[in-house]
Amino acid sequence: MLDSAGIGELPDAAAYGDQGSNTLGNIARQVPLALPALRSLGLDRVAAIGKPLSRAPLPNGSGAARPAGARPQAGALRTAVGRMAEASAGKDSVTGHWEMMGIVLDRAFPTFPHGFPADVVGDFSQRTGRKVIGNKAASGTEIIEELGPEHLRSGALIVYTSVDSVFQIAAHERVVPLSELYQACEIAYTLAGEGLGVGRVIARPFIGSPGAFMRTANRRDYALPPPGETLLDLLKAAALPVVAIGKIEDLFAGRGVTSAVHTASDDEGMEEIGRQMRNADRGLIFANLVDFDSKYGHRNDVAGYAANLERFDARLASLLPALTDLDVLVVTADHGNDPTTPSTDHSREYVPLLVAGARVTSGADLGTRTTFADLGQTLAEVFGVGPLKHGTSFLERLAG
Repeated sequence: MLDSAGIGELPDAAAYGDQGSNTLGNIARQVPLALPALRSLGLDRVAAIGKPLSRAPLPNGSGAARPAGARPQAGALRTAVGRMAEASAGKDSVTGHWEMMGIVLDRAFPTFPHGFPADVVGDFSQRTGRKVIGNKAASGTEIIEELGPEHLRSGALIVYTSVDSVFQIAAHERVVPLSELYQACEIAYTLAGEGLGVGRVIARPFIGSPGAFMRTANRRDYALPPPGETLLDLLKAAALPVVAIGKIEDLFAGRGVTSAVHTASDDEGMEEIGRQMRNADRGLIFANLVDFDSKYGHRNDVAGYAANLERFDARLASLLPALTDLDVLVVTADHGNDPTTPSTDHSREYVPLLVAGARVTSGADLGTRTTFADLGQTLAEVFGVGPLKHGTSFLERLAG
């Protein structure tokens, strides 16, 4: 899951203020992209990523080792390509991930563009024993620069939100220990999550000094549990491993997960995917690579986003030879976050649907799926569980 790697505005983008958003396409118009691995999966068939550029070959032996007893895929990579539209209301990570696993929301999580109700913030302050500053919609890096000095002086918690349904709490790790920050998030989860229906509470720890603050990898997400059965629940009930990498465990409130690994970067995430591929012989490895969104999309860093795409592409190239004849690889995204637009928030976009595997009908056109849930329904059929409440399987088209 390339967090925020959208490929063009959805028909209803105007209702979300996202006209013209095209995360990968607009980046490619400003920065020529060398993405040979993603092109080999067919990304250029569904995304306007420009002409192919060459990149130095990777060193031999950089791929993940194959599980014992499994055979590597023979011959050319077999791929199928499409794109998916989001059926749920909203454009946040929780909504996108849930829909991909079978939950379609008929209404978006509530948002608070003018800040949270005074009584909720007052209760939060009383329960945490700390004052609150901020309580407005803001960019995470900008509000830390704005209110970080006051936070250092007073110890008050920085509370802010965005156009998404999030209650975010920023605190310097030297001022508020991580254990206390996480406890404050649990209090906020009760008040804002369970009380107001806010989709996520997010811990946003940072370090540094005024003018040089930097968020750390100790972020934690506290999401509401999915309101229905997901693919993860079905897999776990069938005694199949579900390995969650990155923030996946947080987004599903731990539901349906058999083991979880939290990562500090996309490079670490790709390393963990390779390790799990070496060790697992069945089940689902579900990884979110969040740097695209958190480090580059939200900060309107076009060059940084482009460079991260190329880093991911190089790591992907090293993983593809490790796919066995039993494996199915899916590369997709949960929403957009176009760094070329004035907005620093998520954007309502189509997402790529790139599938590779020995049993895939090479060159298959998966078309435009009307819901992300089609992916979950397809995987449910692959694993022999389900069916899920939402989505239409494309396995017949995928496997010919």
